[in-house]
Amino acid sequence: MPKSLTAFILTTACLLAPTAASAQSDRGDRLFRMTLLRAAPGRVLDLVQDVKVRVAALPASADGRRPLVLRHSQGDQWDLFLLIPAGAAQMDTRPLAATDLVAWQQDELVRGPDVWSLPGFAEAGLCHIEMFVALAGKRDELVKERQMENQYARALGRPVTAIFVREFGAEWDAFTIGPYRNWKHYGERDDIKPDASAAAAKQAGFESDSQIGAYMRSLINTHHDTLLTVVK
Repeated sequence: MPKSLTAFILTTACLLAPTAASAQSDRGDRLFRMTLLRAAPGRVLDLVQDVKVRVAALPASADGRRPLVLRHSQGDQWDLFLLIPAGAAQMDTRPLAATDLVAWQQDELVRGPDVWSLPGFAEAGLCHIEMFVALAGKRDELVKERQMENQYARALGRPVTAIFVREFGAEWDAFTIGPYRNWKHYGERDDIKPDASAAAAKQAGFESDSQIGAYMRSLINTHHDTLLTVVK
């Protein structure tokens, strides 16, 4: 696609973004650019440093929000995840990394919540991202299922994920980001009593806690997940 056309599409998407502040929730309606980067062989540390410098040079959004940058630890095949608030000043053609440092890149415009205002994100040192390609006609139901899982998590005192839905770009119909303080916090899921888990699942609308994953998989074609540390 020509750069001029790409710039036009991105600018138009920004103009269409809601001007009124959305109520803060796990869903939200704010526009973001999501970028995945895989480093050239042996250059991952160089890529991380280069992205940090370039992202720091981007102007903050109108409300002062800075990009969220996460580094792969376990899971999918890419190295960096960037979530950048959409704004006219940030939707330019400057690359987010030097081309010789990048072996693969994927971009998508998504709508979701203001993650910096959601519980757990300010202190997060670790994040869990799940990315989905829904079966035909099942995207809305998939998003509802993710919200049901958040209701389940709330009832158990576990972190609630931020839910993002594709506006334009790559194949991911939706993805979620779950914030954790550290690896220990992530592993505390194992401390939940079975009866509490079962009750929370039914309260959220699932048949049982053992059926949560099965229901989600009945709605999707593809599911990837990744654990990442926060780049600061």
